[in-house]
Amino acid sequence: MKSIRTFSVNRKARFNYEIVETFEAGLALLGTEIKAIREGRANIGESYARPEAGEMWLLNAHISEYSAGGISNHEPTRKRKLLLHKKQISYLTTQVSEKGLTLVPLKLYLKGHNAKVQIGVAKGRKRYDKRKAIIDREREREAGEAIKRLR
Repeated sequence: MKSIRTFSVNRKARFNYEIVETFEAGLALLGTEIKAIREGRANIGESYARPEAGEMWLLNAHISEYSAGGISNHEPTRKRKLLLHKKQISYLTTQVSEKGLTLVPLKLYLKGHNAKVQIGVAKGRKRYDKRKAIIDREREREAGEAIKRLR
């Protein structure tokens, strides 16, 4: 079994979007990028995925420069290729173009020695949906606390 180490989680994605489906995608990185991720210097909070010319790309993900990189360091916000099967890419492309859904990265992690991104097919929430989600979460928490008190 491969060990999984999570380095960045997009917590706002589950609040701002309703996640319909998730996919695991590999990430094509440079040497200094993977080293910077292992240092914990990655942020996917403002990033998104987009299909272009039959390929899937991760845009706006910020992976800081590697501390010992020197002249061979990478650009922190460059676009990075996501590694998916062709059927998955065509499926996601139709979901985004026809249904108006968005591809949001949820989690950046290492699985064994490979960098992976969990991508969610998401539908944007309205403001009242967000408030309803907060109310539901508070009710669940209060119910759980009441059950604990009874035990």
